[in-house]
Amino acid sequence: MSTPPPAHRPRPQQASARPATPGRRAGPRPCSPHAAADALVVQHLSFAARVAANYARRTGHPREDLEQLAAIGLIKASRRYDMQRPGCSPNHFIAYARPFVNGEITHYLRDKGFAISVPGRWRELHVRGQKLLREGQPLEVVLERLGITLERWREISQACSVRVVAMAVRDADSEQE
Repeated sequence: MSTPPPAHRPRPQQASARPATPGRRAGPRPCSPHAAADALVVQHLSFAARVAANYARRTGHPREDLEQLAAIGLIKASRRYDMQRPGCSPNHFIAYARPFVNGEITHYLRDKGFAISVPGRWRELHVRGQKLLREGQPLEVVLERLGITLERWREISQACSVRVVAMAVRDADSEQE
């Protein structure tokens, strides 16, 4: 009669390439669960920067802020992108990521872009009018092309010129000194 093998057989100790540190496992480092997604993000950061620059040019918001938002959209897209599906590849990633990147930026601009609530139509008119003025068009031509009066243009310009600005806050103690 033979004896059954033990339920658990200890493994022989293997030599490690790096010394074990307390609280850390010896051996090769495990891969991040998001390593493939992170690689997609790094590979496509220039795409996010181009989208952000386009929005910055059209809206007047700082490009660096919009680049951060575009990167967040890129991260969200990369975490949801499934390269195992048929027809998916890193080449198709930009088409998949574009709505995520645009969405992050447009949600920010809609929610936090203005200190006061400005109607979308006014924002659109302001952007179009500013573009025409930068191109060197006289104000009269701009107003005619937009189909608005001078008074309305002044009202729109004033409403759209108010932006959210971060201001430094001083301590009450430092002001008294």
